[in-house]
Amino acid sequence: MAVRTMSRKPRISIDRGIERMRKQLADLAQHVKKRTPSRPLEEFDLETVHLIADSLGETSPLVDAYEYAQLGEAAGLVNMTEEAPESVGLDSERQSLMQRGRVLESCISEMEARRAAVPKKQSGRQILTGPQVAEHMSAELRSIPQSATLREAGQLMQKWKTGSLLVTNSRTYVGFITDSALARDVVANGLDPTKTSVQTCARTPIVAIRGDRPLIEAVRLMKEQATRHLAVAQDGEIIGVISVSNILRYYSGVV
Repeated sequence: MAVRTMSRKPRISIDRGIERMRKQLADLAQHVKKRTPSRPLEEFDLETVHLIADSLGETSPLVDAYEYAQLGEAAGLVNMTEEAPESVGLDSERQSLMQRGRVLESCISEMEARRAAVPKKQSGRQILTGPQVAEHMSAELRSIPQSATLREAGQLMQKWKTGSLLVTNSRTYVGFITDSALARDVVANGLDPTKTSVQTCARTPIVAIRGDRPLIEAVRLMKEQATRHLAVAQDGEIIGVISVSNILRYYSGVV
């Protein structure tokens, strides 16, 4: 990812930013519909990254989100870990363009929220808006005891068609076990899946995010924690799981 040397704070007015962002969204539609665009996609992307940084600040997570979208299937987000990507079943070029559009829509929503909140601020913290984590999480809590074997974990993942399981002890959730961790650890370390416990390969402690937080915050937390799965919490309880696949479905426009 290219190093940015722009100002860390927004440099253009909110109204001007919204106007220019809507124009970018309209221009992107020409690429999606495969019509003759006004400029090459590479030039469009460069201009858009600068526009997001100028409108929302260089440190806005939406800058990274757009750059990830350029890579198709959010490869930049996926490759922040060693785990294999999970396909969402769309043509990669069209999927990447749709992801760009979703990010631009989120930028517009963010700026409109900032405009509505002026002059209010939330304790000096950056205001993040957009779809909430709980709206795109998986509500089914698939879990396995940490004392179970890796083979049992693999069998449950296959049965439930999922790439991860919450790991439990006798009292609560303590972490995650993923299909890629199973493959990596069993193959690379020569572990016997019939005798090795889930606890051996589980990622602990559990990384969680509140269900009422913006989806883009989940992207940032996954990047910071180098994980593709987050537990979703509300009122001190785990209510679901959100993964890279859930986020890709949203940014790809897949219902």
